[in-house]
Amino acid sequence: MAVSRINEAGLNVNQYGNRNVIINGAMTVAQRGTSVTGITSSGYQTLDRFKTSGSAGGTWTMAQTAITDLAQFAQSLKMDVTTAKSSPDSGSSFRIQTLLEGQDLQRFAKGTSSAKEYSLSFYVKGTTTGTYIVEFYDVDNTRHVSKAYTIDAANTWEYKTLLFPADTTGAFDNDNASSLIISWYLMAGSDLTSGTLQQTWGAASNTTRASGQVNLAASTSNDWQITGVQLEVGDTATDFEHRTFADELQKCQRYCIVYGGVAAYDRVGVGHCTNATNFSVVISMPVEMRASPAESTSADSDFALYHQTTVTPITALSVNYTNPKTATLTGTVASGLTAGKFVQFLTNNTTNARLTLDAEL
Repeated sequence: MAVSRINEAGLNVNQYGNRNVIINGAMTVAQRGTSVTGITSSGYQTLDRFKTSGSAGGTWTMAQTAITDLAQFAQSLKMDVTTAKSSPDSGSSFRIQTLLEGQDLQRFAKGTSSAKEYSLSFYVKGTTTGTYIVEFYDVDNTRHVSKAYTIDAANTWEYKTLLFPADTTGAFDNDNASSLIISWYLMAGSDLTSGTLQQTWGAASNTTRASGQVNLAASTSNDWQITGVQLEVGDTATDFEHRTFADELQKCQRYCIVYGGVAAYDRVGVGHCTNATNFSVVISMPVEMRASPAESTSADSDFALYHQTTVTPITALSVNYTNPKTATLTGTVASGLTAGKFVQFLTNNTTNARLTLDAEL
């Protein structure tokens, strides 16, 4: 039986904060929106730090869903099948993933003689009982290990703990790039299931990644929910480390920041006109982002410049990220600007406007 360690001051080591490597494990932050339908491929959809991955695995809705039947948790990530895939193709797969930076994984001492075990815990609820697979994939060394869990009772929250072994081969890079991908499989074809499940660390082999996985995509009546995701060092899963919403949001904003959606004319930044059609504005960043972000908008015309009492819609926009705490947006309008004049960059009379800065792994 695992015993909690006591340090020199007589404190239980498991009481310390920052045990949990997972960001947004309680599914509280969803900057991009609370629900996306028609999902058939990979990408960040709704909940921060959790993405869909796969192809030819049916069609899904991903949503941040309120829950009232699980103590200590108010939100979950829910996947709902909207177009079934009753018979998977050999290359089919669909999974939920979270990606972790190498510099945040050094505590596991992977690739050394002091390598540590990984305790993964979470709450899960689904319509379909049976075997499901979670995979750890080491991006830096092309290694992986998978573990199975079972949903024993349909439509019932169940607490799962999975112990992944230590790995003395292949260290995680100490940088801001993706080093570990954690995948919760929802379905998988024979390309990923025809071998024996890889339950110890080894060289990546497709056929051993998800052996035994249930086909959740088999019916449009099926869904799957998860919350309370925690990854920590050692052989014992401890109680979930709850963080404040403000703390969790700040951690998420290292990877994604969304502006807009608050008011019809929501000011995002200020700047100046460079000529009759071009402008430059600066927006403040709440945190230093992981890397130089890519910019996208709900539509460029959802944003406008307020210039000498006139609101002028944007026709094009790009981002330049040179200072860790600020981003410079440059762009164009059709006409009417005056070089050197002050401008405000704001949402163009719509609460649907979104400007997203994306530095995701």
